[in-house]
Order: sequence, then C-alpha cells, then structure tokens
Amino acid sequence: MDVSTTPVAERVARVLAGQRISANAGGDAESASRLIDAAWADYLPDALAVLKTLREPDKAMAAAGDPAVWEAMILAGIKGAKPQTVVL
Repeated sequence: MDVSTTPVAERVARVLAGQRISANAGGDAESASRLIDAAWADYLPDALAVLKTLREPDKAMAAAGDPAVWEAMILAGIKGAKPQTVVL
C-alpha cells in the first residue's frame, strides 16, 4: 500500500480547490495547477469539516476493519492539519 507524504487535510483541500477552480471538474480555469497551489489553504476549513465527519465510520466501513484504528487515523490527520503553537 502506498503512503502519501502530503498531509491528508492538504490533499482534501487541494481536491476541493480543484473541484471549484479546474475546468476539468466544473470550474473555468483550463490550466489550474498554479491557481490550486495558491488557493488550497483557503479550502482547509472545508477539508477539516470533511475529516471531522469521517471520524465515525459507517456500518460498511466498520465491518471492513477496526473502527478504533480508523478513528485514530482520522484524528491524527486532523491534528496534523493544525498549525503548531510556538511559545516564545
């Protein structure tokens, strides 16, 4: 199984940005990669909302694996999206 080096919240935010910006997905920009690179962070709150919804697996998902592991993985993705606090 492949493991992404890009945080899950960023990947979801990029998909949401691409869906709205790219002509391939319903937007109107024909060459959208630079626009998505510049805009994905604006979609991070939406991505976090999606991840928070996914914390609880549905019945089919729970039957396929361990719901506690799933929840831990999603919570790790949510935690990874929050900026680290720096104390000076």
